[in-house]
Amino acid sequence: MVNADIEIETLAEFDQVVARGSLSGYRIQSVNLLERTFALLAADTSAAVFLGCAMEPDASAKVRADGALVFPPVPDLPFNPYRGLLYAPEELFEGLPGGYEATPDAETYAWFRESGADRDVFSSMLRSVHDDAISDALDEHLATARVVGVMGGHAMSRGSAEYRGAAELGRALTRSGLTVATGGGPGAMEAANLGAYLAPAPDEALAEALELLAKAPSFEPSVSDWARAAFAVRDRWPGGGDSVGIPTWFYGHEPPNAFAAHIAKYFANATREDGLLARSTAGVVFLPGAAGTVQEIFDNATPNYYGSRGEPAPMVLVGRTHWTEHLPAWPLLRALARGRAMESRIALVDSVDEVPGVLASMN
Repeated sequence: MVNADIEIETLAEFDQVVARGSLSGYRIQSVNLLERTFALLAADTSAAVFLGCAMEPDASAKVRADGALVFPPVPDLPFNPYRGLLYAPEELFEGLPGGYEATPDAETYAWFRESGADRDVFSSMLRSVHDDAISDALDEHLATARVVGVMGGHAMSRGSAEYRGAAELGRALTRSGLTVATGGGPGAMEAANLGAYLAPAPDEALAEALELLAKAPSFEPSVSDWARAAFAVRDRWPGGGDSVGIPTWFYGHEPPNAFAAHIAKYFANATREDGLLARSTAGVVFLPGAAGTVQEIFDNATPNYYGSRGEPAPMVLVGRTHWTEHLPAWPLLRALARGRAMESRIALVDSVDEVPGVLASMN
């Protein structure tokens, strides 16, 4: 098993290691080494692995001669399959002033649709390598975090009372010391990430931010206007709180939101869904939603039922009428839990105000 301590993901880390004289056994991941030719020629690179690192030809020849494995950068891709770090919103939305269609996020979605239609095995491999790299980066980022997942529908509109409630929930959870993780998209997901982002700001900042966002209530018909409104909020309150968004290009027509400080975006939706729930070790909150949220409830309930991930993680469903009458998932969840270890770790509440206290009582 490879230890994360031998992974090099930045030029600063590379310089620190190479100063000791040896890169033997290290994994150097997506670091531009075009200006480190002398260091590569001088260092021991035996048993090293270079993943997507740009190098001068003589440096590449030398490290290969040492016995290193070299996976060169792949040209003409709108994404980096070997990336060592999570995405930042600014990276995915680079070029937004010229329109969302020109951003790396939109261009990667276009590539995904085209390569999926071609059924090219090389493209499929690149998607898999990328998603594995993202999972590795996500595990490293969340290694010491207490993560609470917040699930809910993408259709929740900015300006609605439900959106405000989800934002207040994200803020409260973040202020309690938890790391909020969402599906990274619009609606309830964006609201929870917004609340986390504004957690360090004065309480009145949220009301002002909600007013600014309400001018572009949905990503339809214009993703550009919707995203620009979010970045206007970020500009108004820079240096926001930490949270994670885990979206997917499988649903690329739904853009990622700009309030998650760290974005783990996947091509494979199944990998993304399971990874989000598995990493929510401090519990999962399910806001009112439709088919996708119902699926997430029982995707989470299954390992809790069988104990396949150890001690069951808390599950809190918000909206008694919604989950008992409109979409009666709660009676089935309660029936599944009866007599199991998870029975004391599920709860149904009326409002988001109750969630932090309920979660605290189960952790």
